[in-house]
Amino acid sequence: MGRWMKPEVYPLMAAMSFVTGMCIFQLTRNVFLNPDVRVNKAHRSTAILENPEEGEKYVEHSLRKFLRTRPPEVMPAVNRFFSENK
Repeated sequence: MGRWMKPEVYPLMAAMSFVTGMCIFQLTRNVFLNPDVRVNKAHRSTAILENPEEGEKYVEHSLRKFLRTRPPEVMPAVNRFFSENK
């Protein structure tokens, strides 16, 4: 493995693995939880989704509910440090 992978490549491999994992997570989430994706043959015959509660449940997931209560800051400590008057 040392001949093929140099130490300079490790950060790139870590970033690519993380992004690939995120893509796989999102695709899996969409296939199993998205109400617009119909795998079952009986459900594919309906053209319009007649269950708005299912769509609302998909959109309002627990992470979105948690983030709604948090302030929209990436680094709150750094923002406070530079915004305070001394």
